[in-house]
Amino acid sequence: MITILSTLRYGLVLVFGVTVSSLFSGVESTRANRLAAACFCAVIFFIQMLFWWTLGLQFTSKIYPIIMHLPLIMLLVLYFKRPWLMSVSSVMAAFLCYQAPRWAGSVARGIFKSPSADHICSIAVMAVVYYFIKRCVARSVQEFMKQSTQACLIFGAVPFLYYVFDYTTGVYSDLLYSGARSAVQFTPSLISAIYFGFVLLYHTEAQKQTDALRERDILATQFHQAQSELDTMRQMQESTVMYRHDMRHHLSLIGSFAAEGDIQKIKEYLSITEADINALTPVRYCENETVNLILSTFETRAKKDSVILCTDIKLPETLGINDTELCSLLSNALENALTATAQVMDDKLRKVYIHALVNSDKLVISTENAYIGKIEMEGELPKSQSNEAGHGFGIKSMVAIVERHGGLYSFETADGVFVLQLMLPLKKEMAVV
Repeated sequence: MITILSTLRYGLVLVFGVTVSSLFSGVESTRANRLAAACFCAVIFFIQMLFWWTLGLQFTSKIYPIIMHLPLIMLLVLYFKRPWLMSVSSVMAAFLCYQAPRWAGSVARGIFKSPSADHICSIAVMAVVYYFIKRCVARSVQEFMKQSTQACLIFGAVPFLYYVFDYTTGVYSDLLYSGARSAVQFTPSLISAIYFGFVLLYHTEAQKQTDALRERDILATQFHQAQSELDTMRQMQESTVMYRHDMRHHLSLIGSFAAEGDIQKIKEYLSITEADINALTPVRYCENETVNLILSTFETRAKKDSVILCTDIKLPETLGINDTELCSLLSNALENALTATAQVMDDKLRKVYIHALVNSDKLVISTENAYIGKIEMEGELPKSQSNEAGHGFGIKSMVAIVERHGGLYSFETADGVFVLQLMLPLKKEMAVV
């Protein structure tokens, strides 16, 4: 009976290790995968029994990592195509998960003074642990290890160190069970160090994830804002088209004034009409209508702030960049430049220069403007001079777009002048003037 229970237990331990490792590493539960896992368990179980019967349990335990854990890692990596770091971490974690059934069996053995109680209790607890892992733990472990290499290292560090400690002090030597002072003192120190390191690494990873989510939200807000501005500009363009359509009515009214000989009314009406048309009609800076709409809007704002907007725009009708990104680049660049220039007191310096052209299939945008105070840099990027919520994201938005297209950017200050330069590669067929 003891032999049967021992054989059954070690066979189930093998199945437990393979299935839990597969759950943690994210192996799909398909018929082919289950068949492969079953064949693997059968082969490894036969090898274990062969070593057990010929060389004994003690020797088999010492070479267990070679005849069980290493082949299982190779199965996950080579057959199931799982990342090697995730596979190692999963196997180490499965080993750690088996410790609860093992210690439960030891407690039962101590209480009932029977090896059978050890095996039966261990098998029962193993089933409970497996059910709990499959229902409540496996999915979270999969998602956590998929986040990044750092996350996988964080998860696998504790099981790996425990694995090394257990085999060093319990299998390859008897330091732990002999009550050696070094092993007894080392155990709580190791646990504390692992816990401390885990907390620090997890905090770092969580902070990175939080920063990434915040940056994503910032960029999403910037894109929505740019899209809103584009929609407003297009509505203005539609109003202009409608105003032009109504021109015949204006001409008819002017004709009525002329028939009456009222020259003064004609002059007044023409003056009002001209002002309305100028307010609605975007200035044509280049062949690209989106750019014309954006610059017209900021030209109006510059006049309100008593700032001169100097433009040098040579862009084709179509560009290898969508309107939302183009609007975000130009709007954020001009927004920052106009805001800084509006604070300059010297009228001669209240100018913003913007240049845009396509050169060798690359979109080049640059702005120059005067500023007051001091611009501090955070790495390669200027630090926001406003402490209000929602400020300081324009530059990050521009940088994100440039990097997404594989371009370059620079922010420089010299003699009270701030210079922004952006370069984005464009598709050849869409960047022809």
